[in-house]
Amino acid sequence: MQFKQVDGSPLAMAGFKGKPLVVNFWATWCPPCLAELPLLNAFYAENVSKSWQVLGLAVDQLVPVKRFLARSPLVFPVAMAGFEGTDLSRSLGNVSGGLPFTVVFGPAGDVRHRKIGQLTPKDLAAWRQIESS
Repeated sequence: MQFKQVDGSPLAMAGFKGKPLVVNFWATWCPPCLAELPLLNAFYAENVSKSWQVLGLAVDQLVPVKRFLARSPLVFPVAMAGFEGTDLSRSLGNVSGGLPFTVVFGPAGDVRHRKIGQLTPKDLAAWRQIESS
C-alpha cells in the first residue's frame, strides 16, 4: 500500500516494516484529532531513537491539511488517505468509521492495539511496552 505525502511524494507502507508503528487517522475538521496530535508528536520525538515510528493518515483534503501543518508542524510523516481512509480504517477494526482512530502495529506488521477516540498519555505509555525487536 502506498500514500501520497503532503508534498506529493509517495510513501510506501513497506518501509515501516520491522519497527513498531503507530498509525493515526485524523482530519482537520475533527477537534479531538487536533487535540491529540501534539501528544503524538511528542511521543514520536521521544521514541524515534527507540525505533518507534508514527504515521498520520489524513482523512481529509490536501489544502486544509497543508494549512494546518503550516500552523502546527509535525515531526512525523503525514500522508493523505482522503475520504477513502475511512474504508481503510474500517478494515483495520474501526467499525463505526469515526475519528480519531489509531492502530499500533508490532515490528512484524501485526495489529497490537486499536483505539477509537482521543489518545491519552496513558495509552501511549502502555504502547511503549511493545518490543522493537
